[in-house]
Amino acid sequence: MYPRLNIQKDSIAKNASYLASFCNKNGISIAGVTKVLCGSLELAEIFLKNGIKIIADSRVKNLDRIKSCFPQAYTMLIRIPMISELRQAVSVSDCILVSDIHTLTVISEVSREKGKIPDIFYMVDMGDLREGVWFEQAVQEIRTACSIGNVNLLGIGTNLGCFGGVLPTVENMRKLVEIKEKINVSTIRDISGGSTVTLKMLEDGVLPKEITNLRIGEAIVCGTDATGGRNVPNTLQDTVLLEAEIIEIKDKPSVPYGETGYDAFGRKHEFIDYGIRKKAILAIGEQDVSSSGMTPMDKNIKVLHSSSDHTIIDITDCEENYRVGDIIDFKLSYGALLRASTSPYVEKIFK
Repeated sequence: MYPRLNIQKDSIAKNASYLASFCNKNGISIAGVTKVLCGSLELAEIFLKNGIKIIADSRVKNLDRIKSCFPQAYTMLIRIPMISELRQAVSVSDCILVSDIHTLTVISEVSREKGKIPDIFYMVDMGDLREGVWFEQAVQEIRTACSIGNVNLLGIGTNLGCFGGVLPTVENMRKLVEIKEKINVSTIRDISGGSTVTLKMLEDGVLPKEITNLRIGEAIVCGTDATGGRNVPNTLQDTVLLEAEIIEIKDKPSVPYGETGYDAFGRKHEFIDYGIRKKAILAIGEQDVSSSGMTPMDKNIKVLHSSSDHTIIDITDCEENYRVGDIIDFKLSYGALLRASTSPYVEKIFK
């Protein structure tokens, strides 16, 4: 059935093994993030078999499924938990990222009831404007957090690149280290220094030695670093291909005919007149994938636009004589893969 994702287990395993070894040699533990493949049990198994001991995800439901299948795995919840999901979060997570005193207090209460003491990373916003106590107020707030019982405040962490696009630098990493030193509480031993985007500092030998953990998914599954705009050295990028089927081929103008407004998603598009072009429609759309993150394996194909259920491609310059029913292969960006793996209408096949 199409559309489908063909996921290459061996390529992902090689990436996982290489990055686990590389980070371990530099005193860094990897939390392998499974969310890009929707908390896949197959991906979690690849991680565990290739030197990654921490399985991380942003969704409690995914961790619940992973913990049920791999009860001995150390699991990390990397999205700040909702109060409404804390009972389940404490049950399935060995480590939880938090950024709020009230949330931590409720975790403490739930932990007492369950007889479980979860590890905690208290998040610090170093400028990216996503989760975390603002770095200038971090020392005082985290000292307060240290007084809360029934949790193990294992360390502090930060996220960079995901919202504001702020890159990790020697300066902001050193500030994070200084915050830990100023808190000066013996139980806070570790610093989680971000995600795939932080790998570049490790490669360049400039990541402070006090950083002990990275939360990595994209570099392992895709071999890429979207925020840094690069392929990660010594990793493979032929890890996942999207296959989509052609349902129509017609010669049509390159500019819409008639008065135009916004599309179904509120977007206003600009069109350039290239004359009559041969266009194909694929049975996949915005509900399944982000067309801006689709790169055709046939370099003569141009992805034009998509609606909810259809993606329009230009095949005018192709040497291949495509027909209705043919399958087109695409590489996907991290964001496009994230959406495709979440869609129930896209089949997932591990090879």
